[in-house]
Amino acid sequence: MKIDVLVAEIGSTTTVVNAFGGEPMRFLGQGFAPTTVLQGDVAIGLEDAREDLRNNLGLDKIVYDRFLATSSAAGGLRMTVHGLVYDMTVKAGREAALGAGANIAYATAGKLSDGDLEQVLAVNPNLVLLSGGTDYGDKDTALYNAGRLLTLADLPPVIYCGNIQNHHEIKRIFDIAGKKLYITENVYPRLDELNIEPVRRLIHHAFEEHITNAPGMENLRKLVDGAILPTPGAVMMAAALLYEEIGDLLVIDIGGATTDIHSVTAGDEDITAISIAPEPLMKRTVEGDLGLYINADKVAEQADISIKLPIKPIPQTDEEIEIVSQLAYHAAKIALVRHTGQLRHTFSPRGRRTHATGRDLTAVTNFIATGGALTRLPKANEIMHRLTQINTTGTMLYPKPDRVSILTDHKYIMASLGVLSIENPEAAGRMMAEYVNKEKI
Repeated sequence: MKIDVLVAEIGSTTTVVNAFGGEPMRFLGQGFAPTTVLQGDVAIGLEDAREDLRNNLGLDKIVYDRFLATSSAAGGLRMTVHGLVYDMTVKAGREAALGAGANIAYATAGKLSDGDLEQVLAVNPNLVLLSGGTDYGDKDTALYNAGRLLTLADLPPVIYCGNIQNHHEIKRIFDIAGKKLYITENVYPRLDELNIEPVRRLIHHAFEEHITNAPGMENLRKLVDGAILPTPGAVMMAAALLYEEIGDLLVIDIGGATTDIHSVTAGDEDITAISIAPEPLMKRTVEGDLGLYINADKVAEQADISIKLPIKPIPQTDEEIEIVSQLAYHAAKIALVRHTGQLRHTFSPRGRRTHATGRDLTAVTNFIATGGALTRLPKANEIMHRLTQINTTGTMLYPKPDRVSILTDHKYIMASLGVLSIENPEAAGRMMAEYVNKEKI
């Protein structure tokens, strides 16, 4: 058996290695192992997963041409975002970072204070995103914040995506300080205009350059010779591929540490006409309090569930599977409510007016299940169908249940296909349609 590409997905609790090969390229098999970043070396779990893959394929030795990876281990990609106005440049920066697969540890609007700098140090981000000012608008705030950030002795790499007029000066002061800087297009070049894709691409590039500096991740680059992406960013890339095949969609990914919701939709034209702020075509929200393993107690508290058993990374007994299934439903439900926009009514001398705030999902026709819980739990089918019916108030900008098709990533390869699409978009797109679109729950 010839393996063309191995793709590892290194999660907070488990590491998965997927094998692809053949002509045309197809999915060959998969190996699992516990993630070992807490043991000081993620490569141990990676090798264990490759050994499991070897056994599953019945091979004497794993031989391959390329090795790619995605990772959300070691805290994933932690970023702070700093802009001028929260609902404008800060929001745009957050959307770009979240869409690239980052976890936003801290965000600020306006000029950075001493307290803000202390918070940046406390969260210890992998990357800092600095925005502020539309093109040819405000210059001073971003320049001031750049100077303040440069007072930090342990400043991580900074991505500047603000007013184009600041490019030369920002580069000059970072060169003088000897600090790493990336510059790209303004994420909010004009009022009510988002320019997210250039920032997303640059975040992926910066992540790949610097993720191997994280504790326990130092040996990752010795094994992986291709691209390394944040796992949620790779899932978003896969969702974009699938959108081209099947149209507006929503991806639900419940993990051990977080629950991520990805949506790819332009929304309904009538809703857009009454929206108070722009939304990107591709949007991700990440809920750091809704993990099934690391944050199980927080999910149980919000869902009013009593946990009488210890939660394990991989549930085994019927009792363990039942409680994890309950937690999975409630984690996804809460995350979906947070992801989804609302209709708001205001009153004026001219009478009641209706506005739309947040993400419009009313045009979505496909719910995609991915992640360990929704591809492995026996009750995944029931969970997904229940999640189509959570709009009990009628004010959520949520699709009607009878127009939604429920699909699943049965092979658990969406993230792998996302990173594979960098080198082989044709094969990745075809396999997305084959393994997700045609295999319904």
